[in-house]
Amino acid sequence: MLPAEPMEQHLSRLRRAIAETGGPLVDELRPRALGIHDIDAALGGGLSCAALHDLSAAPVHLGAAAGFALALAALAPEKTKQTLWIATDFGMLETGALYGPGLDLIGLDTERLLAARVVRPVDALFAMEEALKCRALATVIAEINGDIDLTATRRLSLAAREGGALGVLLRHKPSDAPSAARTRWEVAAAPSVPDKFSGLGRTAFRLSLLRNRRGPCVTWTLTWDHHECVFSALSVGVAAEAADRPDRAALSA
Repeated sequence: MLPAEPMEQHLSRLRRAIAETGGPLVDELRPRALGIHDIDAALGGGLSCAALHDLSAAPVHLGAAAGFALALAALAPEKTKQTLWIATDFGMLETGALYGPGLDLIGLDTERLLAARVVRPVDALFAMEEALKCRALATVIAEINGDIDLTATRRLSLAAREGGALGVLLRHKPSDAPSAARTRWEVAAAPSVPDKFSGLGRTAFRLSLLRNRRGPCVTWTLTWDHHECVFSALSVGVAAEAADRPDRAALSA
């Protein structure tokens, strides 16, 4: 009887077998770092690739949430891969379509962007699931207006794990529905710092990390430099208030 194979050798052999069949080694995919130490540290190195992430727009701040999602796509190191944006007909009537010159101004090369327009939200989820399995895509973003059940987000998470892309659910409004997403954010616009000519400054976002499997939930304000495609911090992180504690302790007699 042959001796049992050591566990490390067994795992190494399995990894080589997966690589030979073309499957992504999920554990070896580098997270997409935002370049700000506090945020990347809270996320365990950055936004996990081969995973689903949930972005909700704060009320009347859908434009900011969409801009942040596009900035994440611009950060993709795989410059030969594409970004896919999925939207429904109704969603585009409500919020408008992507604008080419605006994409250039946010730093995302339009040659790396594909857009898909579908009829129903269920079609958007189906398109996103299939797209996440495609290894030619670095980022898949789907606009969703309404709640999604837990099963659907689990399917999207598994598809992202299979293909290795960064999946982003862009919700038109906040939702408390359960989700299998790795992180959950709420995004709003923030006042920016004027430039040296007292003109408009860089685009600024207020990011609230509402769910994080790898660290604390914190709120940051940061800016986006579309020329260099880098984020810069405008404020330090502020931890979310504990939900089970009163904001003021009772005074003792």
